[in-house]
Amino acid sequence: MNQLNTAFTLFLSLLVEAIPFLLLGVLLSSLLLLFVDERKLISAMPRNPVLGAIVGSCAGMFFPVCECGNVPVARRLLLQGAPTPVAIGFLLAAPTINPIVIWSTWVAFRDQPEIVVLRVLFSLGIAVFIGCIFSVQADLRPLLKPAITRSMPRPEKGVGGDLRSASTKKEQTPMLLQSGSYLLGQPGAPLRMDTTVLQASLAATKPTKPLPDRLRLFLENIIQELRELGGVLILGSAIAALIQVLVPRDIILSLGQGPVTSIIAMMLLAAVVSICSTVDSFFALAFASTFTGGSLLAFLVFGPMIDLKAIGLMLSVFKPRAIIYLFALATLLTFLLTLFVNLHIS
Repeated sequence: MNQLNTAFTLFLSLLVEAIPFLLLGVLLSSLLLLFVDERKLISAMPRNPVLGAIVGSCAGMFFPVCECGNVPVARRLLLQGAPTPVAIGFLLAAPTINPIVIWSTWVAFRDQPEIVVLRVLFSLGIAVFIGCIFSVQADLRPLLKPAITRSMPRPEKGVGGDLRSASTKKEQTPMLLQSGSYLLGQPGAPLRMDTTVLQASLAATKPTKPLPDRLRLFLENIIQELRELGGVLILGSAIAALIQVLVPRDIILSLGQGPVTSIIAMMLLAAVVSICSTVDSFFALAFASTFTGGSLLAFLVFGPMIDLKAIGLMLSVFKPRAIIYLFALATLLTFLLTLFVNLHIS
């Protein structure tokens, strides 16, 4: 009975600390979804692979979404013709490189500021590196789902071997005479009748609905995200509390103090628990006394990039082999960087 009381107390403490950040994250995510048009930013994004990956990775400062919201935004960026490094950088770094997550990490680890700094640096470095790797493939369409590629600008070789968008050539043909199925939403504005592409196109279109309708959609989106993310938060907090109380302490210490085993254990935990990046620092804080600093960083860096929840969302955009590439690169880089922390810094 004492163990259950302790677990319930720890569970409530995690929820009390995490819920304000979850609410703030959902609020900002909903505001951006309804009132921000990403297309205005596409034209200003650099085409250089390194600069593009850096810009995409840092875009989370302006689009503060967790790993639940980064995939839809990255999909919209791809549909609107954003460079590959920008989209991949945003996909991997936005859940960590944003003010809400940085703030929540600082609140949780204010006594260990190096955790906050290294989390940002490692997440940024990994996202930029992987974004540059993916930029080697000039046309990302072979790695994307057909429903996404049908609406993307197709690069083709022009005069002199330069790449140009095939959309320029395609625009010369009336849209209703092109291949595919379309509907007319407004006169002169046909849309392809594909569920994924249509939803993404509408989500990326600047809102024209009256303010009361937009406010209603805003509230509905908040409720929906709270239902989804709140359930994950409750489950993750319960798992953390039960592990701390029910798993024998000597097992936790044997795993948590090993420079290699601690990292592997926390990366597996991050992938399985799939807790939102806005509150995962409070989850990791529950293990701060028993696990190494490098393993805590592994949880905080790897989880927002690759977890079961994120993989499920990515499958709506990428083909399985692209996700395998992302998973392998993120796993290797996270392990090497956090192992260095365990061996040379902790």
